[in-house]
Amino acid sequence: MINFNGNVTQEENILTQNRAFLYGDGVFETVKILNNKILFLEDHYFRLMASMRVVRMEIPMNFTMEYFEEQILKLVQEKNISNSARARITVYRNDGGLYLPKTNEVSFLIHATPLEGTLYVVNTVEYEVDLYKDFYVTKQLLSSIKTTNKMINVTGSIFAHENGLANCILVNDTKNVVEALQGNLFMLTGKKLITPPISEGCLNGIMRKQILAIAKKVEGIEISEEIISPFDLQKADELFLTNVITGIQPITKYRKKDFTSNLAHLLVQKLNESISEN
Repeated sequence: MINFNGNVTQEENILTQNRAFLYGDGVFETVKILNNKILFLEDHYFRLMASMRVVRMEIPMNFTMEYFEEQILKLVQEKNISNSARARITVYRNDGGLYLPKTNEVSFLIHATPLEGTLYVVNTVEYEVDLYKDFYVTKQLLSSIKTTNKMINVTGSIFAHENGLANCILVNDTKNVVEALQGNLFMLTGKKLITPPISEGCLNGIMRKQILAIAKKVEGIEISEEIISPFDLQKADELFLTNVITGIQPITKYRKKDFTSNLAHLLVQKLNESISEN
C-alpha cells in the first residue's frame, strides 16, 4: 500500500521504484529534429554513451546510433511533428536497490513536442541576466554530463523568475563563471571569443562544440577556452548563450552593462548554412 497525495491505496505507483525519481539515477539528451532529421546526431549519441559509462550504466547491445535515431524518429513521425520538433530521451537504471542498485541494466523513455519554425533565428528581445549565487556548480566530471539531477537549474530558474530576469549565470566553487541555466556561455571581448573550459564544471554542450568550430573559421576572431570571472563579463562587448534547441541567444544586459549582438547574428547565419549543406 502507498499514500499518494493523502490517499492510502493498494495500487502501486510506477514512481515508487523508479530510480530516476528516487535518486536522480538517470541521464538524458535533448535533440532537435528538422525535416525528419536529428541535428548533430553523432554528437548527441556519443555524449549519451559517455554519460552512461560515467555513471556505470550497462549499455544494451542494440543501443546503436541507428537504433537511437530510429526510436526518436518513430515517435515524432507518429505524432506528425517530424518537420520541426524537440525530443528528449531519458535513460535510467532499472528498479531495485537503495543507493546501491540491484542491476546496472537500463530502460529509456522518449517524449517529443513540436517546435515553431525550422532553421535557427536570433531572438532580439530584451534578455537580462545576473549571477545565481545561492548554490554553486562543482568542478567535476558529473557536472559536464546531463543527469536527471538538475536542482540547481530549477532553483536558479525560480530565482530568475522572481527577479524579472530572462536567465541566470552559474558560478563554480571557485567563484568563476561556468554557464547559464539553459546553455553554455560565450563572451566576446574585442576580437577574442571566450568560453569556459569543461574543466570549470560546464556542460559539454553540443551547440557549444558547433559554435567553437564555426567561429574558428570567422576571419579576425580569436577563439579561446579559458576561465571567466564575473568581473570579466562587465568588460565584454558581447555575451551570448548556446543550446541545441535555441541555437544562440544574445544577452542584452548584465548588471548595468548593455551588449551588442553582431557576432551572434553572423554565427547563426553560418550555423544555418552548415545545417543546410548537411
